[in-house]
Order: sequence, then C-alpha cells, then structure tokens
Amino acid sequence: MADLLIELFSEEIPARMQGRAAEDLKKLVTDGVVEAGLTYGGAAAFATPRRLCLTLTDLPAMSPDTQEERKGPRTDAPEKALEGFLRSTGLTKDQLEARDEKKGQVWYAVIAKQGRPAADIVAEVLEKTIRNFPWPKSMRWGAGSLKWVRPLHSILCILSDEGGAEVVPLDIDGIAAGDTTQGHRFMAPGPFKVSSFDDYQAKLKKACVVLDPAERAETIWHDAEQAAFAAGFELVEDKGLLAEVAGLVEWPVVLMGDIGADFIDLPPEVLQTSMKEHQKFFSVKNPKTGRIEKFVTVANRETADDGATILAGNQKVLAARLSDAKFFWENDLRTVAQHGMTSMSESLTNVTFHRELGSQSERIDRIAALARRIAPMVGAEPDEAVLAAKVAKADLASEMVYEFPELQGIMGRYYAKRAGLSDAVADACRDHYSPLGPSDDVPTAPVSVAVALADKLDTLTGFWAIDEKPTGSKDPYALRRAALGVIRLVLANDLRLNLDPVFDMQLLRLKGAREAALPNDGVAMMIDEIADHGVFAAALETVLDAFKDRDGAEALAGLKTAVPDLSDDLLAFFHDRLKVHLRDEGIRHDVIDACLNMPGNDDLTLLVKRARALAAFLATEDGANLTQGFKRANNILTQAEEKDGVEYSFGADVKFAEAAEEKALFAALDSAAGPLKTAMEAEDFAGAMSVMADLRAPIDAFFEAVQINTENQIVRRNRLNLLARIRDICMSVADLTRIEGT
Repeated sequence: MADLLIELFSEEIPARMQGRAAEDLKKLVTDGVVEAGLTYGGAAAFATPRRLCLTLTDLPAMSPDTQEERKGPRTDAPEKALEGFLRSTGLTKDQLEARDEKKGQVWYAVIAKQGRPAADIVAEVLEKTIRNFPWPKSMRWGAGSLKWVRPLHSILCILSDEGGAEVVPLDIDGIAAGDTTQGHRFMAPGPFKVSSFDDYQAKLKKACVVLDPAERAETIWHDAEQAAFAAGFELVEDKGLLAEVAGLVEWPVVLMGDIGADFIDLPPEVLQTSMKEHQKFFSVKNPKTGRIEKFVTVANRETADDGATILAGNQKVLAARLSDAKFFWENDLRTVAQHGMTSMSESLTNVTFHRELGSQSERIDRIAALARRIAPMVGAEPDEAVLAAKVAKADLASEMVYEFPELQGIMGRYYAKRAGLSDAVADACRDHYSPLGPSDDVPTAPVSVAVALADKLDTLTGFWAIDEKPTGSKDPYALRRAALGVIRLVLANDLRLNLDPVFDMQLLRLKGAREAALPNDGVAMMIDEIADHGVFAAALETVLDAFKDRDGAEALAGLKTAVPDLSDDLLAFFHDRLKVHLRDEGIRHDVIDACLNMPGNDDLTLLVKRARALAAFLATEDGANLTQGFKRANNILTQAEEKDGVEYSFGADVKFAEAAEEKALFAALDSAAGPLKTAMEAEDFAGAMSVMADLRAPIDAFFEAVQINTENQIVRRNRLNLLARIRDICMSVADLTRIEGT
C-alpha cells in the first residue's frame, strides 16, 4: 500500500476561493481513482495562498483485474445491429459467445480488463482534474491551453511506501510533476525535496509555511487575543474576517497598532467596517469605554524590526482611510443638524426602488401608512411608528452608507439620535431590517416591530402585485427571507395579526394606483374602507360605488377577483414558509396541514398555537387512539353518505339508543360539548384536546359493542348521525382528515 501526495503550486490564490478549491481537488481526485478501481484509506486536503495540497493514504499498487459481461443482439439479428455492438465493446465477432435463452440464441461479450498501476491511474486522473478544475474565474497564463486561477508553477505528485517515494509521471503544458516544492516566498524561497506527506508538512513548517488553514486561523486568533489582553483590551470577534486573513498568509505574524486620536470618536461600527473592508484589520476594543482604539493586522513574515516598519506603513494607510470615513460622518452630521433627517428622506425621491414599484420615497410612504395601521396591533403609538417609518431609510441617502452599504440602519440610528428623535424611533431605524436570517435577533420594541413588519409586508405585496414571485431556487428579491422575517416577528412577539386584510389593503393600494390609475384621494379612500370594514369585498363595493363615474372605474372593478386571488396566493406562500419553520421545531407536516385547513389560518400566532397543541396531543396514547376512532367514524360515515346519497349531520337522539355503550357515548358527547366550546372560544387548544381525550374510552367502547349498519334503518340512521357528532367534535379542533393514517 502507498500514500499519495499532490501539491499544485502557483501564484497567490484569492482567499475566498481556497476552501472550495481544496474540497474540489479532493472530490475530483478521489472520485476519479475510485471510478478507475482504486481504493484508499483516507483523504485530506489543504490550502495556503500559494498551494493546494491533497494526501490519500493506503492506495494499492494496482487496480484489480475485472471482467464485464454485456448482453448483445440475438444471433439472427440484422448485421448492422451486431456491428454496432462490436464497436461498443471493441471486440470481434469470433470473441463473442452465443448463449441459449428463452427466445433464442443471444450474443454475449465478455470483456476482461487487466489492472493498471496506481501511478498511471493517478496521472490520468490528476491531468483531467487540473485541466477541468472548476475555478470561479480562471485564464490562460502561458502559451499552452491550461487555464488556472493564477499562474501554475509546479506540480508535486509522489506515491510513497516503505521502499521510498516514486514520482508520478505527468506533464501538463510543459509543467512536469516532481518531488520538490518551495517554502515561504521571502523567508525560505529555495526548493526542497519531499518523500512523504509527513516529511512535506514538517519541511514546510521549517520553511515558514503553515499548511493547515485551521492551524493558521487558530494561531492568528490566539496571538491577537493575547496581544489585546496584555494591553488591557478586548479583541472583537469576526469569524469571517479570521477565515479570510488565514487565507492571505502562509506564516502569520500578529501586530497590534493604535488608531489615531482624530478617529477614536467615530462610531465603532464605522471603524470596524472601514478597517475590515479596506485593510483586513481586526478591531480591538477598550472594555472601559466601549470604543475601538486599536487594531490588529497580520503580516506574512517576520522582520528584523519585529514588524515596526510594516505597522508604521499600515497605520499611515489606515489614517488615510479613516480620514475619508470621518469626512463622510461629519458631512452627514452637518446635514442632519441643519435640516434634520427629513432632507435625507426627501432626496430618496430620485432613487428608484423598482421600475414597477416606484421610488424609495413612494415606498416609504406606503410603509408609513401600513405602520400606522399595524401600530395599535403591536402596542406602538401610531404617530411615532409613522415617524420611524418616514426616517428609517433616510440613511440610504447618507455619504457614509453610500461608502459602506452594510452600515444601513446602523447609521440611521446615530443620525436619528443626533436629530433629537426618541430612542424608540432611533432604534427602529437600526432594527427594522431584522430579522435578516433564521439566527438573527428579532426586534421586540413596539415601534421597531411595527416598522419591521410594514417594511417586509410592503416588499412582499409589492412584488406579488407585479408578479415577481420566487420560482424554484431563484429568489432575487429575498422574498422567502422576508416572509420568514414576518413569521418570526409575529411569533416571537406573540402578535395577533390577521394577514389577509393587510394583504388586501396593500395589494389594492398598489394595483389601484397602477392599474386603475386612481388619484391619491382614491387610494386613500380604498385603504380607509378596507381598514373600516375589515373585509375586502365589502370595502371594494363601497369604493366602486364612489368611483363609478370616474376614470379607472372599470379597471378598479377588475380588481374584484385579482386582489383576492393574489392575496390567497401570498398567504399560501406564507404557509409554506411556516411549514419549514415549524418542521425545525419537530412538528410534522400533516399536523401543520390539519391546522392550516381551519378558519383563521391567516393569524399565524393562532395557527402555531393550534399546531403545537395538536402535535402534543397526537404524541399521547389518548390522542393517537382518538384519531383512529375518528378515522373509523369518518370512513363509515363517508361510505354511508355516498351509498345513501344523503348527509348524516343531525338528528341523533338518545331515545333510539339500544346498547349501554351507545347511551354512554351520547352522555359523553353531551358532557364534552360545553367545555369544548368554552375552550375553543378561549383559544385554549390544549384544554380542548384534553376534553377530546376524555372521549376516547366511550368511543372505543361504542365501536366494540355496537354494529352501525344494523337491519333496523331507524337505529342505523341514528347511529350514523351519532358518528357525525363524533366527526364534528373532532373536526372543530383541527382537520383530522389531514393527519397521516386517517
């Protein structure tokens, strides 16, 4: 058995590509050798800025001999069919075997393949891998046809065992494989030979190259933390930056420097973002003041002056960068001081949000109107919610956010505070984008919640109105994320919000303005009517009556069906997102479907409360058995109704009951009716299902003792109507027909 070592040595590979490239190298080579008949014991891939490395252990010296049988045409088949079969197998007719089968003789080809040396297989697989490597970007760097992300200088490829190392014969566009590599570009640039992976890794370390990116990252973090701690500071964690910097150096040397006094008072987020984006510096915080006062940079070499020259150069460049940031900050503050945040918001009139949805300013007006409607539902003061919505996106017009788009919202809070706005409004500027993902924090302050909901709901209804919905894996406007954000805001804050009228209101506003070309007073009237009626159809009738003699009335009438259809489709989209969210909690899809089919399914809090109670109920023995009892009652009833052509839904009378178990079921259903109604009215689904659990025993006893389809038709009808009572009681909590197995 032998071990394989591959190194592809080049100019610097972009840090963002290294991890994926190492995995691609491992997959392509391991898949290739396995397909060629070789096995291996283990595989590991590594990347540094100048090299990709792969090691495989326990490769056999040869691939095994194989024998393959292929069935061909019948022996009396046309000659052309036989010729095609021979071409596919590479054999001649005299090498075929004729075998008897049920329908006559058939030609068979027995193809024997001898095993091949591992070196030949590796050479073939590696050449194919290099020539077809899936770099995100690549180009030809020399006279040959090879494309690589940066100029490829050398290929190290050896098979090693107890007897020594063998170079795998391989030449790609004049680059011949060998057993040599190079160390650090500056600290140990000379070539050296290696005989195994262990030898390779050890010699690289002596040549100032840390092969494993995880080890480089650990070294950087440890040394940076220690340097900050020794000075009484704290290193600001940034895992993304750590991974990137680990891909920029082969021999990490941590250096800590000071931020100039002129820049200390800049918001910490500005300092951190500027240093990260422009310089790849880590931020160092003073725990006493909370300010970013120092930075950590990672050099790629040791120097005689312990990095003093490198640090001085970095501080000079950093000062220039932070001077720009300070200029943007001070200009924005002057604008806010002179004109407030209103001037920033007004400038968004000339910024297009979407060509079919108008400007950012028009969108802000819609969000503000919706925030006013939502505010009472979330406990926010309406005027404060409107103000927050009006200024929440003002920082999009600031110089700072133009330079650093990732600071939108964050800068808005600073500017709102400088403008003298309340903490609630300022916080809404920062928090209304949240939650951005499944692990992001959810806002809980009422004003922030109102604006965050309005922002996301306007986005969703807007793109639904212009038919720009997600399709398959494509979601260019992040509408799935927006829907999940609404779901998390509603559930985390235990909000009682009916989505249907909100969808109707926003869709009618958008489509009324676009398709019916209604003036602002017409749009305002529609919104007011929907808010007052709470029912789309009634509200629209009122608006239609008022606008029957005005332009756009015909188009407005066409919205009678268009808006409800869009609203239903958008609600179905929310339900799909909710299913994904609840599955992460372990709630089965059929349980969710059973609850989705009930009234009030646009109230997400009510829906989830019902689903959680039903899931807990079905997990009990009583719940599982009662579901089976419901299934039995529903099946018998459905078959009888189809056969008889009537609906058995009323008229069960205890006076026609014969068996004791039958009478006991009547009594149990009568006893359950009152408590069940009370629990459902109080939305106490757990309590309702507890009442239902008490029905399990009398229902089981009834089915054990009583024959439903008896000869006596009066008794039969009475028993079927009794089954209808069972069905109605069970279906009042959830649509149990959707539960699997029912």
